[in-house]
Amino acid sequence: MCGIAGFFNSYENYNDKREYYLEFLHNMIKSMQHRGPDEHGTYLTGHCGLAHARLSIIDLYTGHQPISCTVSGRKYHIIYNGELYNMHELKNDLINRGFTFDTTSDTEVILKMYICYGIDFLKELNGIYAFCIYDEEKDLIYLVRDHFGVKPLYYSVKDQTVYFASEIDTLFTNAAIKPEIDNNSLNEIFTLGPSKTYGRGVFKNIFEVRPGEVITVSHGTLDKKYYYRLTSRIHEDSYEQTVEKTRYLLIDSIKRQMLSDVPVATFLSGGIDSSIVSSVAASVCKENGVQLDTYSFDYTDNNKYFTANFFQPAADRPFVDIMVHYLKTNHTYLWCDYQELAHMLYPSVDSRSLPTMADVDSSLLFFCGEVKKHHKVVLTGECADEIFGGYPWFYREDLLSAEYFPWIQNFEFKKSLLDKEFAESLHMEEYLKNTYYKSISEINLLPDENEDETKRRQISYLNIRWFMQTLLDRMDRTSMRNGLEARVPFADHRIIDYVFNVPWDFKYRENTEKHLLRTAAKGLVPDEILFRKKSPYPKTYHPEYEHILSEELKNVIREPQSPVVKYLNTENVLKFLEAPKDYGKPWYGQLMAGPQMIAYLLQINYWLSKYNL
Repeated sequence: MCGIAGFFNSYENYNDKREYYLEFLHNMIKSMQHRGPDEHGTYLTGHCGLAHARLSIIDLYTGHQPISCTVSGRKYHIIYNGELYNMHELKNDLINRGFTFDTTSDTEVILKMYICYGIDFLKELNGIYAFCIYDEEKDLIYLVRDHFGVKPLYYSVKDQTVYFASEIDTLFTNAAIKPEIDNNSLNEIFTLGPSKTYGRGVFKNIFEVRPGEVITVSHGTLDKKYYYRLTSRIHEDSYEQTVEKTRYLLIDSIKRQMLSDVPVATFLSGGIDSSIVSSVAASVCKENGVQLDTYSFDYTDNNKYFTANFFQPAADRPFVDIMVHYLKTNHTYLWCDYQELAHMLYPSVDSRSLPTMADVDSSLLFFCGEVKKHHKVVLTGECADEIFGGYPWFYREDLLSAEYFPWIQNFEFKKSLLDKEFAESLHMEEYLKNTYYKSISEINLLPDENEDETKRRQISYLNIRWFMQTLLDRMDRTSMRNGLEARVPFADHRIIDYVFNVPWDFKYRENTEKHLLRTAAKGLVPDEILFRKKSPYPKTYHPEYEHILSEELKNVIREPQSPVVKYLNTENVLKFLEAPKDYGKPWYGQLMAGPQMIAYLLQINYWLSKYNL
């Protein structure tokens, strides 16, 4: 994985101020050096500047970027962030067509696929990526993002110049692009947050390349097209065929994502998703005569304070132990105490340039830092719930019939903490409603589906486009902030494309969520794991964590210059801080309850202050 950045304008001549623009490119690299600490590279020509910060995973010695190539007198250039999991098949095809290669990197494969096939080659890719191709002859650039947005790519336009980067802060290295917000920004933070509308960077005039999109920039114009879209189709396979194909796709995806020139580890929570990934990865390692390294995460004293609830029915540690014994992995138990967790809330904002999922993100940021001390690549179990219907809003009637986004719960509570006039000025319900209906209008519905099946299809689409995107953003920023590459086998577009169209009664059977996945994974993990009740990413239940946050937010409120104060109903916030917190009643997703609301408000205050908004 890497960080990429650059700028393009057909009407400029950057060579006129070459030293200035080279320094600009180096400043862009500095701002995202954490994404690629191993090697840096730049390319500057009359109309285009490219910058790259490299985390070397494949082709450790000759994979320097940008990569340039001249064919029949035409010059092409690329900067790339990602991994191409069908690299060998594509490379063999190109070799058969007469292409030769100077490196063993997937970056060169992508560039030569473009040279051979034009931009239509995108439909052949299987991987996670964001990249820019500069075609000098045509005087244009392509900005491309993978099918489901695993890798980020932001951009802004100023005076016909397009600036782009892997991270928002990199765009702000340009003095012409300033951090600004408007009512849309505030709605993204207070109404939709911590999720955000795909395609928006929250800051005013900051946008992102959408998942499955290619943007062509040429002579002052931006042409946006999807090269991939999730599409509804009639599912024709029998249940038995569906189980067999799901199992094949899942195992194939995990095996492909073991591709690396450095050792690969896995996150192992003891849940079904990470256990399946770790099981297949362990078998690949065994075939190669090595032992798989695995990591699990928990919080100091959680064994003392953990209380089961609907969303977190059991602690993870006993199930981790079962899997470690079953797979015989080299396992490391990582722990985070409540002081460190509170401290990491602000670096978490730095990692995303936005408020995050509070301690869910900050803890993962801490744990990824610990893992990076020993590994550069990990496989995770993210995204299975969105695809296989693991969340309670897929099957619980009260959540299934919820208005608008089912993971945005207790909206009135959230709104009650805001200043009344401010909340009214945002028209929050209207913003929420418009965003929701715009999203569900994007998916084509099948005429023969009944109302329940249509509703679940819509919820599935929303989960993939919204909730999954939030988790993918979290995984990328927390890992890459530490120079750690986190891969997500469940986000293979072949799996999502197939399972999205599988009928609900294939996915949910015997009152068991993710039944299709559990059936497809039989024999990969022990039955006590396979049919364990779903439990999400852990959070701390230590009362001192809540106490630290409450005192800190009280101090923020007491300080009139705190930027968040003007947006809050401070009287209601103080009442909330004094009231007992219900850890089993989330206001966002499954994990963000009372303590996470305090943490989120602290993050908003830090964000407003950091960017002088």
